[in-house]
Amino acid sequence: MAGTAGTPGTPRVLRAMNDRAALDLLLEHGPLSRTRIGKLTGLSKPTASQLLARLETAGLVLATGTSEGRPGPSAQLYAVNPAAARVAGLDVTPTGIRAAVADITGRTVGQFELPTPGRSAQGAIDRVLQALDGAVKDAGLHRADVHRIVIGTPGAVDPSTGNLRYASNLPGWHSPRLLEELATALGPVPFEVENDVNLAAVAEQRVGEARGCENFTLLWGERGFGAAVVIGGRLHRGATGGAGEVAFLPLPGAPLVRNVARSNSGGFEELAGNRTVLRLARDHGLAPAPGGSLTQKATAVVAEAARTADSPGPGEAVLAEFATRLATGLAAIVAVVDPELIILAGGVITAGGEPLRGLIQSELAELAVPRPAIRLSTTPGDPVLAGALQSALAATRDEVFDTTGRTP
Repeated sequence: MAGTAGTPGTPRVLRAMNDRAALDLLLEHGPLSRTRIGKLTGLSKPTASQLLARLETAGLVLATGTSEGRPGPSAQLYAVNPAAARVAGLDVTPTGIRAAVADITGRTVGQFELPTPGRSAQGAIDRVLQALDGAVKDAGLHRADVHRIVIGTPGAVDPSTGNLRYASNLPGWHSPRLLEELATALGPVPFEVENDVNLAAVAEQRVGEARGCENFTLLWGERGFGAAVVIGGRLHRGATGGAGEVAFLPLPGAPLVRNVARSNSGGFEELAGNRTVLRLARDHGLAPAPGGSLTQKATAVVAEAARTADSPGPGEAVLAEFATRLATGLAAIVAVVDPELIILAGGVITAGGEPLRGLIQSELAELAVPRPAIRLSTTPGDPVLAGALQSALAATRDEVFDTTGRTP
């Protein structure tokens, strides 16, 4: 008996699988000829030709020119159609919102930055729309052209209540109806709100240091500490979305902080946070640059300490103590999660560069039995925004590239 259109192994499903394989190859390699696609997929030339004709009719690929500089006749090249879909990502922080729009190939086509995220629920929504529309306009598009939106924020949305937790420093985002109101404002466009550090980990997994790694932890240090935990290739969020809120982690060497939700601090934050970095600088005689925010001052201290760490002096002492404090927190995480890899991210930590990474690696080897590799983040620009776009792209490609039932 012939199977239905949705039955695995039927010609339609097999065609859809070949279509997706070809589209993924075009995303990875760029424009390819029919012959090259056939070789990479193992399909015959006639089958590859039929596949490309199908995808071109569906608006998913387009002819981009011909191959040149090779022996033999020129061959028609094909590429993924950038206009097949667009996505948007937003990075919401206590100081502003960054927004970007990318086409289906992952190329950023529009950007916009808006200071201050809004002080009330309605203000927060208005700011999201303003930032989104700014990026969409910069791309020469309309909001209706966007297929999916991913919004990164500090903290995490509790799946049981819809409330944003672990982010008391983000005013305007704690209304119990915020997600419902965002859905109303954004209309039919699918969207999700995701923890910012989780999105930084998505960026590392897709385009950064964690490519091909199934089990890793990302430690983020900027305005505060956070971590993302990836197990078996998937983000681990926990029951309330709070997995990775390591700023609250009680640690030896730090005072025991009670009522952590009210104080918005905890052991790891007290042990190695930005205020502690500035105190270490004062204690060792390394003067921070005047002016700027607390985060900017801490970043400048760590950068200066790393610059002078290869000779005895205050910079060496500050960096060594900072590394020990970071390694203490990481040792607690490693004892529970046992990751293959640790990514160091966020402006304050990455300001320490290779000198800080090397010190942390050495310290962790003495504090933990597992010895995961430690690498610095290499995601360019805003890792949270990059992760938001990558997350939106993954879901959109799964939807748009599924040709089952859409092509003959």
